[in-house]
Amino acid sequence: MQFKTFTAAALAAATLWPHPAVSQVPSSENEIVVTAKRSGAPMWTIDTDNGTVLLVGEIAGVPKITPWQPDMLEEAAAEADRVILRARPKFSAGDIFRMIFAGGKITKLPDGTTAAQYLSAEQRDRLARLEAQYDIDYDRRSFLMTSFDLLARRLDFDDDTTKDPTDIVKKAAKRADIPVLRPERFRGEDLLDDLAEADPASHIPCLEAAMAATEAGQTIIEARGEAWRNFKIRAVMENPLEIALGTCWPWADDDIGTEIRDQWTGMLADAAQEKGVTLAVVPLRVLAENGGVLDQLEERGFAVYGPDWRGTN
Repeated sequence: MQFKTFTAAALAAATLWPHPAVSQVPSSENEIVVTAKRSGAPMWTIDTDNGTVLLVGEIAGVPKITPWQPDMLEEAAAEADRVILRARPKFSAGDIFRMIFAGGKITKLPDGTTAAQYLSAEQRDRLARLEAQYDIDYDRRSFLMTSFDLLARRLDFDDDTTKDPTDIVKKAAKRADIPVLRPERFRGEDLLDDLAEADPASHIPCLEAAMAATEAGQTIIEARGEAWRNFKIRAVMENPLEIALGTCWPWADDDIGTEIRDQWTGMLADAAQEKGVTLAVVPLRVLAENGGVLDQLEERGFAVYGPDWRGTN
């Protein structure tokens, strides 16, 4: 595990960045960062003349057996000047009716078609083995719904888990009356239209990744949690479960996925101009993927300090 440190050389190099330079961080801000890091969640810092942006890398479904201390993250969040959390889709009553009427397009393959008409013989054989193992018929289900079923019900990755960092920080911010900022929410109408109009074949990579994760078995769930807790970022990113979650909609959608990443980068760059401490909980995959938010922030001239997200750890 490699960490960047504030050596004299690093500080000197930081003055060459075109964007906010590294400065002496007030002790109160240091205390918040230290408390947050005691939680054991992987995180990165950006220090500027104005303050500190603290980025917490979140994974969905942290197992209860993962030895981390969420109360430390909650304590740090209560002392921050502001927090940034992921947005949730904005669904209206009309969107619910749209989902009911478009449900067939979202949950099933087009009329008259079956999985075998889209999958290779090898892919269909893999799916057939899983159907036999779990006594279920996926032949007419959309590949996205099949993938979700494999991950959530067969692999059961989100059972026996702790609260997500987002939920912990949200609760602390509400209790302490701290401003909560979020990326712009996607309209439910747009999301449902995107799903209904998608080519069934576009979800085959998601299905393949979900099958691989399910075939690997539940040991990958604990391994992912351990890697997350031990700051082995590449090990998390290369875990079959994390790959599956990142390969499926909406992250793999060219338009929606790109917009999600751009929103995060823009909000965090703006937060670096604010005074005090901004604590942001960001999906780890969005942060650490190749060309992701951490890479984009460095390209904008920010010095990012924390676990190595590029190497093999």
